[in-house]
Amino acid sequence: MRASRFRWVVIGLLFFITVVNYIDRSAISYAVDEIAGVFDLSSNSVGLILGAFGIGYLVTTFLGGIWTDRYGARKTLLFASLLWSLAIGATGLATGFAMLFAARIVLGVAEGPNFPAMNRVVADWLSRNERAIALSNALVAVPLALAIGAPLVTFLMVMLGWRGMFLVLTGLGLLWVPVWWFWFRDFPEHSPHVNEGEMEKIRGGGRRHRADEGAVHARRRNVRGLWRFLLTNPTLMANNWAFFVFGYYLFFFMTWMPSWLSRTYGMDLKSIGVFSILPWLFAAVLLLATGRISDALLKRTGRLRAARSHPIWISQLLAALSIVPVLFTHSEFLALLFVSLAVGFGMSANAAFYAVNADVAPARSGTALGVMDAFFAVAGFAAPAVTGWLVDLTGHFNAAFWLMAALSLSSVVVVLLFHHPDRSRRLVDNWQYGAPPAETPEAWSRFRADGPSI
Repeated sequence: MRASRFRWVVIGLLFFITVVNYIDRSAISYAVDEIAGVFDLSSNSVGLILGAFGIGYLVTTFLGGIWTDRYGARKTLLFASLLWSLAIGATGLATGFAMLFAARIVLGVAEGPNFPAMNRVVADWLSRNERAIALSNALVAVPLALAIGAPLVTFLMVMLGWRGMFLVLTGLGLLWVPVWWFWFRDFPEHSPHVNEGEMEKIRGGGRRHRADEGAVHARRRNVRGLWRFLLTNPTLMANNWAFFVFGYYLFFFMTWMPSWLSRTYGMDLKSIGVFSILPWLFAAVLLLATGRISDALLKRTGRLRAARSHPIWISQLLAALSIVPVLFTHSEFLALLFVSLAVGFGMSANAAFYAVNADVAPARSGTALGVMDAFFAVAGFAAPAVTGWLVDLTGHFNAAFWLMAALSLSSVVVVLLFHHPDRSRRLVDNWQYGAPPAETPEAWSRFRADGPSI
């Protein structure tokens, strides 16, 4: 039977909503100077508003992983996208610092479950050998959203003002909701769009079994030793720290790059919108390439260390080396070139970070991703807030760039020493393939090969 390819349609749905997710969370960075003028805000206050997103995000990215593993990605993403669409609209109606701060917290709360849900979907819908490619296809939405968002948001601001821009963005997430609800199911076994040929590709020989979804989600609530495993596994903790550094880079450039270009090189809003495209496009190309390299290395070597760990530490080292020249050049062209390299290298291993959670903790990949994304959320608050404090303290961005370089080097050391996914015991669940092993012999065979629950 010729295999259907609906799993890639699912990845396309995740790609679209992640584009919306990142346009919504980054839009304020292009409006922040105008907003600061309207409400007479200092750099420190601006940093707090930009960082407020991370406060809400920290709570629900952690809980979102638990919710996704318990109730499925279908319901989780439905409610999340509805709430963040309302939050972005509230930003456009803000009347001062307090309302802006609150709206950003709510936006963070709403967007928190997005990536844990994505990882749950990939773990359930893709085979091990397709996960990094699938994740890179979905996660490339992040740099593309920031590249597309730069001219889109600046155009909307010029045409409608910053309030009108936020109100227009409100509708993007609302358009996606009905499509997701009617097309997606938590398991490919329950999708009418997946045939037996595709099921064989997904499960590696496992036959279709329409197990009760509620029973599967219930079984995942009770994996033994879950939190001890997630919070003490050296590979996962090293992965979490490196992802914090990744997040620090991303949130610095996502929130402060327009202001840095304006203050350092005197660029106007239209020029910033154009200049901001290049770093994110470069990141998109490297992210797609690295995801494919990661899965190719896994197929060739059979070693997760080569396929996941090496792309992570190499990308972090190259990001650190790219940051330093920015501090010593006064050329707009060279500054943009090295910032583009830093952004691109910093984001290139994003799919590897995600895949490690599915590789090491397949039974609770959503929860594991939620823990990792909690580190990212801390970076989401720290990067904008610390940068605003440093700029107020020193009057320039140099200290903020030096800090990013130092953080990158620390993650290189941590990954080299502790990131060994091949050695890590794996958190597995005998229902991870969508059916009890007694009813699906192939799944039971895989379960025994993976090892017992921890």
